[in-house]
Amino acid sequence: MEPARGLMFRLPDEKLKELLLKEKVIAAEDFESSLKEAQRLEGSVADVLISRGLVPRYYIAQVVANYLGVAPAALGDRQLDPATIKLLPEDLARQKRVVVFGRESDGFLSVAMEDPSDLNIAQFLENYLKAKVKPYLASEEDLNKAFSLYGQLTALSFKKVIEENINASTRGKIKSEAEAAQDVPIVAIVDNILSYALSLRASDIHLEIFEGFILVRYRVDGILHEILRIPKEIHPAIAARIKLLAGLKIDEHYKPQDGRFRYQIAGDTVDIRVAVMPTFSGEKVEMRLLAATNKPLSFTELGMLEGTIKSLEENIKKSYGMVLVCGPTGSGKTTTLYAVLGVLNRPEVNIITIEDPIEYNVQYINQTQVNPAAGITFASGLRAILRQDPNIVLVGEIRDSETAGIAVQASLTGHLVLSTLHTNDAPTAVPRLFDMDIQPFLVAAVLNAVLSQRLVRKIHLDCIESYEPDEPTLKLIREQLTEVGLTPEEIEASLPTRFYRGKGCAADNFTGYAGRLGIFEILNVSEEIRKLIIDPSFSLDNLKVQARREGMISMFEDGLRKVGRGITTIDEVLRVIQE
Repeated sequence: MEPARGLMFRLPDEKLKELLLKEKVIAAEDFESSLKEAQRLEGSVADVLISRGLVPRYYIAQVVANYLGVAPAALGDRQLDPATIKLLPEDLARQKRVVVFGRESDGFLSVAMEDPSDLNIAQFLENYLKAKVKPYLASEEDLNKAFSLYGQLTALSFKKVIEENINASTRGKIKSEAEAAQDVPIVAIVDNILSYALSLRASDIHLEIFEGFILVRYRVDGILHEILRIPKEIHPAIAARIKLLAGLKIDEHYKPQDGRFRYQIAGDTVDIRVAVMPTFSGEKVEMRLLAATNKPLSFTELGMLEGTIKSLEENIKKSYGMVLVCGPTGSGKTTTLYAVLGVLNRPEVNIITIEDPIEYNVQYINQTQVNPAAGITFASGLRAILRQDPNIVLVGEIRDSETAGIAVQASLTGHLVLSTLHTNDAPTAVPRLFDMDIQPFLVAAVLNAVLSQRLVRKIHLDCIESYEPDEPTLKLIREQLTEVGLTPEEIEASLPTRFYRGKGCAADNFTGYAGRLGIFEILNVSEEIRKLIIDPSFSLDNLKVQARREGMISMFEDGLRKVGRGITTIDEVLRVIQE
């Protein structure tokens, strides 16, 4: 879990307690209870006091401001001038947690700071702005209001540039597709679509053509949002520009094409995977945005809790066998596999992959792209890989019996094989391998572990609050826990003591969420599990019962634990589990 960012400058807990008790606004036992909860959530006691409704947010702001000898910024009560806000670039404002919001009568610049006592930041601002600054105490609402203004300015600028370039493009004379791809307005339109997507942390861009317009949609934290509509007349030029960047055939309109390119803006680099598909109205373009980094995420950054990490690490450190990651498309399986490679990637180990597509370029790992036109499929590529003396093999996906058979043989002959399957949960991977004509005794012999996962949106910690769930929600939770085999007593013990959600603010586009992480379940293939797999009367239900006896926690239970820790909401967990 990400550490919760405090409401503002953090007073030492004992000092905050002393000030609040002195003002008689809270009982000592309520403060101690909130302090324990903050420590559990790795957050600030001020946030817990506010979320529990024990102390108003404005009151804590005033207490801290008085202690520091400054005034609260209270930007919510002020009319902010965009020109003044823009004196400090957005990236610096977010990095330093400061906002320039006005000018004093003596010429000093008014600056809202999360930590007004930080003299280093104050000195940096004076050097950068070439002016003296007067610090004010900024609350999260203050900063979010100002940051949202940056976003509004970006959005207005984005749409203005798009409109100007659309007008310039439609006024121009008819050009060939190759000329259109190099046309300055079209180049600017595509650049703005890409840069705006990056500013919103979008993972995908969809350019969908309909009868009278092009619909531009971004997927942010797994949810699609309509961004704007573009006149259909310039669609051929936009598609040609993207094809040119991705190294595709500009004059091919009737066959699907796939490509990729690297895009740089403001010091950030992103790899963009492009898929073009003909539809009834024209070519639909989908772009997947991938961070151009060679550093895989850690298991903790993926959202794994301690027990899951321990089980996974034990299984991937074995010198042979098979570890599978399961889940539907878009559930983060490939990212998890790259995280596993990040742990295993050492100078003394030869790692080779066969992928479709290669999503991240990882240093010191030999990565091969599936290319059916050249005769490279998962099966043929895997055969070739095994002649390269690998220690560890990653197969992007086991899709058919042939690939499954070769992967099993590789596992039997001293290789650690990592791959993915499309199943709803971890235990179901076993009968899925049976369906691919893998004999039960082979499955039992090679399978080390199966990890299953989904992605949920994280609560935006800047606007988190606690609440009491309604009875229908509690009923759904109890039903889900009953399905995974918990007794009534275990169900009541598993219910979180407190539920959380994001209120929604300008910084998260009023969704209450920011970012995603995984919920997981891991099946360790023990000796007892192996016996069940090779039993002629194999039963998936029996397998699940034994797995629970050995300590397997279901994805829903993993998600419920993250609900109790204030990481995600119960609505998110139920949404992805019930999909």
